[in-house]
Amino acid sequence: MKNITNTFLTALFAGAITLGAYKMFFEKPNYIVSENADQPVFNTSFTPTSAKGAGINEVDFTVAAETTVNAVVHVKNVSMSRGSNSYLDFFYGHGGNAKPQVGTGSGVIISQDGYIVTNNHVIDNADQLQVMLNNNKVYDAELIGTDPNSDIALIKIEADRSLPYLAFGDSDNVKVGEWVLAVGNPFSLTSTVTAGIVSAKARNLGKIDQSFIQTDAAVNPGNSGGALVNTNGDLIGINTAITSQTGSYVGYSFAVPSNIAKKVIDDILEYGNVQKGILGINAARANTPYAIQKGINQIEGVYISGIEEDTGAEEADLREGDVIKQIDDIKIRKFADLTGYLSSKRPEDTVQVTINRNDDLITVPVILKKRQVITVPNMGLEIKNLSEDDKKKFRTKKGVKVVGVPEIYRGYGLDGKVLLSLDDEEINDIEEAKVLFGRISRRGRTIITMINEKGERERLIFQ
Repeated sequence: MKNITNTFLTALFAGAITLGAYKMFFEKPNYIVSENADQPVFNTSFTPTSAKGAGINEVDFTVAAETTVNAVVHVKNVSMSRGSNSYLDFFYGHGGNAKPQVGTGSGVIISQDGYIVTNNHVIDNADQLQVMLNNNKVYDAELIGTDPNSDIALIKIEADRSLPYLAFGDSDNVKVGEWVLAVGNPFSLTSTVTAGIVSAKARNLGKIDQSFIQTDAAVNPGNSGGALVNTNGDLIGINTAITSQTGSYVGYSFAVPSNIAKKVIDDILEYGNVQKGILGINAARANTPYAIQKGINQIEGVYISGIEEDTGAEEADLREGDVIKQIDDIKIRKFADLTGYLSSKRPEDTVQVTINRNDDLITVPVILKKRQVITVPNMGLEIKNLSEDDKKKFRTKKGVKVVGVPEIYRGYGLDGKVLLSLDDEEINDIEEAKVLFGRISRRGRTIITMINEKGERERLIFQ
């Protein structure tokens, strides 16, 4: 009995020592120390936290949803699939086996008189377009214009009343972590609204000049062309794509920034096509062996690896080796930041470019110009607008110069010559050439008229 008592007392004494040591050395006090004894002391360790402290409960999505859903529409694309049936084609021509195919998506009304922005892939190859409003009224739609590069299209309906619409917001002010709503009108289900945050900006999905807003708001097939809005209901993007192996939403969705979409729409309405202003630089891609060898892959900014002739970059004396750090008020960390901002600009706009040159930050104004070199469809020739030197050398004021020829046409003597006309239609610049070469039929005959440095005209006939 005595041994049990001793053991109990020893354990009790050891426990008291352990508890005292813990209190003295390890436990943090739940009080604050005040130098002034007259000041009150507040216990803050166990102050209850408001349920709104997590943030999400403080965000009110209802206003943004109410102002958005009636401006988001359902878009139906009907196209005729023409199968191959030699017997019917022989007697009736093509179309004897035509079957209608229906594609669907969403769109956003951007004016009360019925202009609607959607994705190019939603209306691509349409023979008939229909739009269903949120009140289930259906209208035939007219295609106004498209830009496959940005995946933006403009269509229009003639309604019998003024329509609810959304105004474009400023996507440059969007912040990573900001709450957003993705609003669509898929499968004639009227409106669907999902919420998420902006996960990243200036994302590209493989194309050099893409720049998307990435969000984790759920966007599924049928929501393409719908609205991405902030909690104020401002239109900050047009939902356009998801990244998924299954074709359904798995956590990533992308939207064309509103500043790019608005500029594309304005260009279509004013010029009939997209006016694109370029700096005139060649940029070293961060993941290339050249960039890794030079250490460029670790640079924050855009490394200039070359300057194009007759461009704003050349006139502003930008140089190979300069690193673009900022344009106007936009920080440039990667190439998509640069292309995304420039996509909202036009030729003849002036931007302030901040570069790092030999560890010195320099800001210079650069006038954006039209792209001078393009690759024409069908033949794949690289052509450029004529410089003043070219016009003097070739003694012509019109035409385009061939600066690149694919292997299949190497033996025709095209390189370095000026193309004057295609099938007797005059070529004035690269935009006209792009349209004319796009009309070439592989089953027909193509005649190219060109001139060499001696002023001698040549004609090539391709069967």
